[in-house]
Amino acid sequence: MPPAPPLRLALFEPDIAGNVGTILRMAACFDLGVDLIEPMGFAYGARAMARAGMDYTAFTRVTRHVDWDAFVTRACGRIVLLSTKGAVRIDDAMFCANDILLFGAESRGVPEHVHDRADLRVTIPLVPGRRSLNVAVSAAIATGEALRQIKGWPQPPG
Repeated sequence: MPPAPPLRLALFEPDIAGNVGTILRMAACFDLGVDLIEPMGFAYGARAMARAGMDYTAFTRVTRHVDWDAFVTRACGRIVLLSTKGAVRIDDAMFCANDILLFGAESRGVPEHVHDRADLRVTIPLVPGRRSLNVAVSAAIATGEALRQIKGWPQPPG
């Protein structure tokens, strides 16, 4: 049996180029693939990614999908949606090596049909009265916890 595909990050119709660039930089540092689900709220390209992603984006494996249906058709692994409407706290969630960590658009999250399709819906608990975290911060927290659980942190050379 072939090995399970490695942990991936997916961004549903992202609005802000700087957040995408930050997430691409993080993904490059941990050798994670990223799925970008269009339409995006900005023209994707080197210039849009340059400030936050710096030169790290050249090291990131990015797959672009024309829409949600195209993404779902190609998704290999469990779709884990990070959402303020999540059903499971992140500290109670069990992550797997082939999970796809899905994050919604900064301005509107994800529609109900995306919520319904997720195999697991996870929330990062906040103090009462706070709406949400920045998507790049949420991605970093979720990625860190998933890598910890699956023992997926990069190993030093040698």
